[in-house]
Amino acid sequence: MKFTVASESKAKEAGVTDQIDQITLGGDPRPSMAPHGRSRRSLPLAVVAIPGGGAILGSFFLADQTLKLSALAFGTALVVFALVAALYKIAQVRKQNFATQALISLVDNDASPCFLADYEGRIEFRNEAASDRFRDRGVESLGRAFTELFANPGAVLYRLQSKAQALGSAREDIVTRKGHVRLSVNAVDDVTYLWRLEDLSDRGGGARAADALSLPMLTAGPTGTVLYMNEAFRRLLGGRAKNLSGVFAELPIVSGQVHKVLCESGEVDSLVAEVPSHGGRREIYLLPGDSLAEGTVTATDWDAIEELPVPLLKVAVTGEILASNHEARTLLDHKIEQGTRISDLLKGLGRPLADWLAETVEGKGVSTPQFLESVSEAKETFLQVSLNPAGDAATPHVIAVLNDVTEFRNLQRQFVQSQKMQAIGQLAGGVAHDFNNLLTAISGHCDLLLLRHDQGDGDYADLVQIHQNANRAAALVGQLLAYSRKQNLQPEVLDLRNTLSDSTHLLNRLVGERVTLTLDHDPGLSPIRADKRQLEQVLMNLVVNARDAMPDGGSIRIETENTVLSEGLMRDRVTVPPGSYVVLRVHDTGTGIPEDKRGKIFEPFWTSKKTGEGTGLGLSTAYGIIKQTGGYIFVDSTIGVGTTFSILIPSHDAPIEISDVKEVIDPVVPVSGDGVVLLVEDEAPVRAFASRALRLRGFTVLEADCAEAALAMLADPDLEVDLFLTDVIMPGKDGPTWVREALQTRPETKVVFVSGYAEEAFGEDQKSIPNSVFLPKPFSLNELTKTVHSQLH
Repeated sequence: MKFTVASESKAKEAGVTDQIDQITLGGDPRPSMAPHGRSRRSLPLAVVAIPGGGAILGSFFLADQTLKLSALAFGTALVVFALVAALYKIAQVRKQNFATQALISLVDNDASPCFLADYEGRIEFRNEAASDRFRDRGVESLGRAFTELFANPGAVLYRLQSKAQALGSAREDIVTRKGHVRLSVNAVDDVTYLWRLEDLSDRGGGARAADALSLPMLTAGPTGTVLYMNEAFRRLLGGRAKNLSGVFAELPIVSGQVHKVLCESGEVDSLVAEVPSHGGRREIYLLPGDSLAEGTVTATDWDAIEELPVPLLKVAVTGEILASNHEARTLLDHKIEQGTRISDLLKGLGRPLADWLAETVEGKGVSTPQFLESVSEAKETFLQVSLNPAGDAATPHVIAVLNDVTEFRNLQRQFVQSQKMQAIGQLAGGVAHDFNNLLTAISGHCDLLLLRHDQGDGDYADLVQIHQNANRAAALVGQLLAYSRKQNLQPEVLDLRNTLSDSTHLLNRLVGERVTLTLDHDPGLSPIRADKRQLEQVLMNLVVNARDAMPDGGSIRIETENTVLSEGLMRDRVTVPPGSYVVLRVHDTGTGIPEDKRGKIFEPFWTSKKTGEGTGLGLSTAYGIIKQTGGYIFVDSTIGVGTTFSILIPSHDAPIEISDVKEVIDPVVPVSGDGVVLLVEDEAPVRAFASRALRLRGFTVLEADCAEAALAMLADPDLEVDLFLTDVIMPGKDGPTWVREALQTRPETKVVFVSGYAEEAFGEDQKSIPNSVFLPKPFSLNELTKTVHSQLH
């Protein structure tokens, strides 16, 4: 027999059915409770009904009329009694099921989490609020469900259920890591209990659950105003303080340190723990210790701070962990079994931790907090550990207060990294400037010697070697400038597909025969604006690194595609703004890059290759070029699977300029020129080469070693000068400054600036000077004379 109620699905979920599968004899429909907690069912009705039916049937076979009537009457009475009991039982069960359904309907819409559970704590029903707060629906018992809320839930549940079994209901206010809650239980019957969890954290006014906490606790605002103080703290001070200066003798408060508390009986040293809260508020706790007055803390056992939202360890002088609270176990990601030592959990002090513990107990050494790292393979966690001696002479130990400073350490490392990168960039720029001056003199005088030697001369090959190596040195200096983002870019609108196609032949030669190189292009790829030569260098560096990561062969795939970011992309401490981008990816099937090395691969001179196999400038150069182009570069890698470098470059709306003029590798320089050139250069070797080169081409050259000397020469109104050839960075006045002064009286004079720094270093100054061009160092004889001739003609 079945019947339908208002919420049949809820009844099924709760395990409540209206099918009478066991009719029992007795007026109480609820099973009685045995002492051991299991239900003891009453006498089954079949025990009564079957003998009754047997007596009725047996009466037909009796010969004696009296016995026959007696058996028939007895059997009929038993059957009638069983039927009446069965009808009563059915009515009681239906009544009980209707009551259960009414209870389920009542609590189903309750805003607080509610559970129906049996005597053993097995969950039979949970309302929507409970499902939302405890999302693991696979949990079948209250003990496991409440484990994430507070420690040792079994003892709390047993205590409340025992009281509810005796009195019908019970409740208890509990201070947890996530706030203050009230847990109540009502006995539905002997085997079913209704549990309700009410959050008291947001309640204002009246008594607060923290008043039940045995540890002194207060809440302070950002300015030090005491917003709340529990009963234990008020008893300790003999009243309530208005601000922290009335509680502590010295400010500010340092979590994990011992501070003097202004108690009613005088100053008392106490270990202080501070927990940041929302809105700049702080929760401050006084931890149990020998210094606190007798009776101040009612529960000085370690259980008193099990639920304290401050990670704490109780450590023996020899290093064994004697106790730990829930927050410490969660922070350290360890179960901390018996026999665990502090060295098994923390590292990074630089000396045995046991020595630090012993010095703390003996009052020796420095008592300042130390930064340590948690021993964990899953994640990197940095901790600030403060040690405080505790216990007596017979059982000394140390209370360690832990603070998670992982985010702070990451920010600190980012700042140090940025400082280091800035310093290296400045160093690279300065070194590159000086080297470019030297290389200009070396390659320039080599060009002058080559003018006096033909290919049949015995010294010609040696001069060519000098010239080639000077060019290699110039390329290395260019890499330094690329890292510091001060290289000279010549951006143009490019179709990345054409650029890659032009580089395919060279790339195939680089990867070798055991590596397969494939290209996959987006047919509608947008144009970009970049320096083609520098972009080819980036691609070459990535492909060479991919090849080196596959010593046994593999495949490299280069992909291009368009992408549109509708919102900013946060990655690797960089925010890529919304917009249209062209993505260039280089995949390989190599060994992969370990996670701890990915943050270093773009640093200059860092390389995983052996000495002589790499300079460590390849990826740092690629990084500098992409950043100076306005793009972004990221890396994804999986050990044993491969690595992917992704480059995002903003797409360009302008059409691609197609030029029919082929590049002239060795431009023809006029044999002779005319005009007066004022050469201003503080480096004597560079000045000597430039003046000789220009005179060889027929120019008249006036020399000056500084801006002041040049201006003094130009003070003569009869001196005719057609072009200023000047270095940018010089002692005293720099190039743009003295040129502006000179142009006030000679406005038609042409200007050529030369520098070992990038053009961008003074680009705005150059743009403000008319009829000026820039020639980067190192330059060859042909480049110098061609530039001067072009300006004059």
